[in-house]
Amino acid sequence: MPINPAAAANAYAALGRIGAEAGNPARAIAGAPTADGPSFSSILKDMVSAVSQASAHADLQTQAAAMGKANMVDVVTAVAESETAISTLVAVRDKVIAAYEDILKMPI
Repeated sequence: MPINPAAAANAYAALGRIGAEAGNPARAIAGAPTADGPSFSSILKDMVSAVSQASAHADLQTQAAAMGKANMVDVVTAVAESETAISTLVAVRDKVIAAYEDILKMPI
């Protein structure tokens, strides 16, 4: 699946938010571990956790809608948030893989 500019922008914005929460957005986006900021692995762990939580929330909303106990606007919003989170994670994954492949192609 090709990465579109919107997915890449969403991934970059998500990393920026995580970095801003840590107080050092430039270093967090670069993924470099710092004494006052998160490492790249912790950023990825947080993103996977956020995707998992969004998916669980969407599942709960969908089940509530099936039982007639949920507002359809809430269901659609939860599913859209889950879809956006998954798209962001996939875009970041694709960029990491592309960067790794570029590193492998570099002459020694």
